[in-house]
Amino acid sequence: MNLFGLTLSELQEICLANGLQKFAAKQICDWLYKKRCTSIDGMTNLSLKMREQLLREYTLGRTPYADCQESADGTKKYLFPVESGKFVETVYIPDKERGTICVSSQVGCKMACKFCVTGKQGFHGHLSVADILNQIVGIDEADQLTNIVFMGMGEPFDNYDNVLKATHILTSEWGFAMSPRRITVSTVGILPRIKEFLEQSQCHLAVSLHSPYGDERAELMPIQKAYAHSEIVRVLRNYNWSGQRRLSFEYIMFRGLNDDLLHAKKLAQLLHGLHCRVNLIRFHASPNVPLVGSDMNTMTIFRDYLNDNGIICTIRASRGEDIMAACGLLAGKGGDS
Repeated sequence: MNLFGLTLSELQEICLANGLQKFAAKQICDWLYKKRCTSIDGMTNLSLKMREQLLREYTLGRTPYADCQESADGTKKYLFPVESGKFVETVYIPDKERGTICVSSQVGCKMACKFCVTGKQGFHGHLSVADILNQIVGIDEADQLTNIVFMGMGEPFDNYDNVLKATHILTSEWGFAMSPRRITVSTVGILPRIKEFLEQSQCHLAVSLHSPYGDERAELMPIQKAYAHSEIVRVLRNYNWSGQRRLSFEYIMFRGLNDDLLHAKKLAQLLHGLHCRVNLIRFHASPNVPLVGSDMNTMTIFRDYLNDNGIICTIRASRGEDIMAACGLLAGKGGDS
């Protein structure tokens, strides 16, 4: 059993079950999450007897990355082995004083979005809490991170319990002690989990939208048939978006499909009065996907229309496309995956 990925209360239970003092759990947390220790032997303020006892039944649970590629723009893509024996990809994006990591939550994905490379490989398993956190501490730039986005391989809310637990460890004082305002969790729109997340977490929320028309969105994202975007927006309207918590909508732009002013107008109507922002994303061509990305002029016109009509809108810079690290291109290639 891994120690990495356990909460303070879980470690307290382990300590008590093994005849150790309860306070040792806080010491173990410090080694795991603050000092980023890579071995139980390295926990030097625990007695030798205590370390030997832990080593008999537990492993620490940290795993080094298997490969790393660097883009011409400085983006880096890491390949991590996970507990299932498969691999996932993790992306580090440097930007002036910000260092953002894009974390995976599953091997593959069940959601089958038409435009996504990850979804086309099918679903091969959930990541454990240790698998998720290992990506964050396992990259070379771990000490430079300022922001975490759950936008890598998989649908975070389809692995909800492990993702929520990971964010709990990331934001707890005994854990990584990060501000929840530095963490964004993205979803295709699994409505019951959205409701839980709004109540159980203070991290930012991003919802993949990609069309303001239900039938068109259903062609791009089958999840629309189960959880309509109109109902998602209704629920989000009823939440009190006070303070610094942020709601954003992701909108990939496809030439001749969802990028004209009729779509912009419909989107502005859908989101009118909702405290949110829209991130426009350039589509990155991938094999066997019969879609083409919009040009920058079209994206700029679309953005300006939304901004002029009361919807904060930005165009997300595309990073790491030359190493297949950009949005929708992660595939977890390695081993037998």
